[in-house]
Amino acid sequence: MSFGDPNSPHGQPQQGQPGYGYPQQAPQGVPQQGYGYPQGQPADPYGSYGGPQEMPGGVKAARVMLFVIGGLQVIGAILFALTAATISAAQNSEELKKDVQFEQLAEFSTGAIWAATVAVLAWGVLAIVLGAKFGKGGNGIRITALVFGIITAILGIYPFILVGLAHTVMAILIAVFVGKSDGAAWFNRPRG
Repeated sequence: MSFGDPNSPHGQPQQGQPGYGYPQQAPQGVPQQGYGYPQGQPADPYGSYGGPQEMPGGVKAARVMLFVIGGLQVIGAILFALTAATISAAQNSEELKKDVQFEQLAEFSTGAIWAATVAVLAWGVLAIVLGAKFGKGGNGIRITALVFGIITAILGIYPFILVGLAHTVMAILIAVFVGKSDGAAWFNRPRG
């Protein structure tokens, strides 16, 4: 007797019968269910608009790092302003007015420090504005963030102290995260 012999006392195995190695099939028109739960539609990460509906993790991280850099820049601007104010106060000291070299150096450095204060503050505001625009911004915001990250990384290398190192690392990560394909997909998505 062979396994499918019509003369077998056991009969022919029926397809779809459990116990004969065939999976149980649902009748036509009845949706398949797995483990008692109906199967939903496969998740479409791009939604009905053809672009991601949720900001990718790398882009979220870049956004947070922009806010951190912006906060560090504001703290730096405050420290620069306090330094400039201290030098200005020292200039007004009667004892130091007698030293002509100090007075000339103080006048130059006070102006340079105030200029640096404005530049540091402007860079911090740019970082915060870029981070705030990540939710609705287009490819222009992505390119600006990429350029911002590259320039910040280069500027952070020079003083290479703890703050410079932190700026450099975060700036490189910002450039990488917005430059990746999922970052490009987020910033180039159609807006409905």
